[in-house]
Amino acid sequence: MNIFRSLKYRNFKLFFYGQSISLIGTWMQKTAVSWLVYRLTGSAVLLGIVSFVSLIPSLILAPYAGSIVDRHNRYRILVITQVVSMLQAGALAFLILFKFYNIPAIIGLSLVQGIINAFDVTCRQSIMVEMIDDKADLPNAIALNSTMTNFARIAGPAVAGIILSTFGEDFCFFGNFLSYVPVLACLFMMKLNTTVIGKPQKGIWTELQDGFKYVSGDRDLSSLILMLTVSSLFVIPFNTLMPIFAKDIFNGDAKTFSWFESAAGVGSVISAVYLANLKTSKNLVKIIIAAGIVFGASVLMVAYAGRLPFALVFMSFTGLGMMAQTSAINTYIQTHAIPAMRARAISYYVMAYQGMIPVGSLMVGWLANELGPRMAVGIEGAIGLVATGVFILYKKRQHTETVMMRKTALAGRVN
Repeated sequence: MNIFRSLKYRNFKLFFYGQSISLIGTWMQKTAVSWLVYRLTGSAVLLGIVSFVSLIPSLILAPYAGSIVDRHNRYRILVITQVVSMLQAGALAFLILFKFYNIPAIIGLSLVQGIINAFDVTCRQSIMVEMIDDKADLPNAIALNSTMTNFARIAGPAVAGIILSTFGEDFCFFGNFLSYVPVLACLFMMKLNTTVIGKPQKGIWTELQDGFKYVSGDRDLSSLILMLTVSSLFVIPFNTLMPIFAKDIFNGDAKTFSWFESAAGVGSVISAVYLANLKTSKNLVKIIIAAGIVFGASVLMVAYAGRLPFALVFMSFTGLGMMAQTSAINTYIQTHAIPAMRARAISYYVMAYQGMIPVGSLMVGWLANELGPRMAVGIEGAIGLVATGVFILYKKRQHTETVMMRKTALAGRVN
C-alpha cells in the first residue's frame, strides 16, 4: 500500500515498531500524571505547572540540542535518551507504588523528562533521514511517524482510563517503564550507516548563531515557525484544561478524561493518514492554512459544547487540525532545510512546538481561574482563527512581492 511504503526500509520499520509501543506507554503515563495531580489537588494552576515543567526545557535547550545532534552520532544520542527516559519512568513508577504522593517530586521528575525530550525529539526527527534510502519517501516516513504518535495518543489514554479506574496510577507508570524494553531492542537491531563525526571546526556558540541566521534568513521557514509558535503558545494549551472539562463540566471520571484524549487522537490519525498518502509536498502551505482554520474553529466549539458527545466530536476535529498543522510544518522543514542545518532547523521547530506549550499552559491555567475554563478555551480558539488569518495575509503579500520582482526582472531583460 502507498501509505506504508517507507516501511520497506528495515531501519525505519524497526524504529516504527519500537516507538509505537513506547509511545503508548508515554501517553498512559501522561494521562495518569494529569489525572493524579488534579485528583490530589483539584488545581487548574498545578495542572498547568506540570505541563509547563515537562515541556519548558525544549524552549531553552532545543537550539543547543540541535547543534549537539549535528556535531555527534545521532544513533548513540538516541540510545542514551531512551535509556535515561526508562530510568525516569521507573523512578516515577516506584514513587507512586509506595504511595509517595509528593507533588514537588512529581513535578521534578516531569522536569527531568522535559530535559531528556529536548534532545530526544530533535534527535528522533533528524535521524529519520538516515533510515530512508530514497529521500522521495521521507515525507511519507514523517507522516507515518506522526500517525504512529497519534495512534498512541488514542490507545494510550484509552488503556490508561481502564487501568486508572481498575488498578490505579502505579500500573500506568510501570506500563510506561516496561514499554522502553522493545524500543531499546529495536534500536540495537538497527544497522545504520552513520558517518564518522570529525572534530567540529566551529564552537558550539558559533553553530548556534549559524542556525539562527539560517532559519531567520529563510522567509518561508521563519514564517512557519512563527505561526507554530503562536499556535503552541495560545491555542494548543487548551488541552491542559480537559481534566476540568471531564470532571467538573461534564461530571465524569478518569474514563471520561481518556475519551477526550482519545477523541483528539482519532482526528489526528485521520489527518496523519491523509498526509501519509500525499505523493508530493507541493501543497503543504495550503494544508497548513486549512488546518489552522479547522483547529481554531473546533477549539472554539469545544469551549461552548453543551453536551459531552458534541464536545468529543469537536475534540476529534481539534486533533485533526492540530496534527495537520504541526506535521505539515515539520515535513516542510525537513524537506526544505539544507542537510548541514537540518537538525538545527528542526530544533527551532521543537522549540516553537514543545517549548511554547508550557508557557501557554501556565497562561491558560491562570485564565481559567480568572474567567472560567469555557471562556479560557474559547479565547484560545479565537486566537487560532486570527493567527491563521494573519498568516494568509502574509502569504498573499509575499506572493504579490514575488510576482512584482519577477515582472521587474523580466522588464529589465527586455530593455
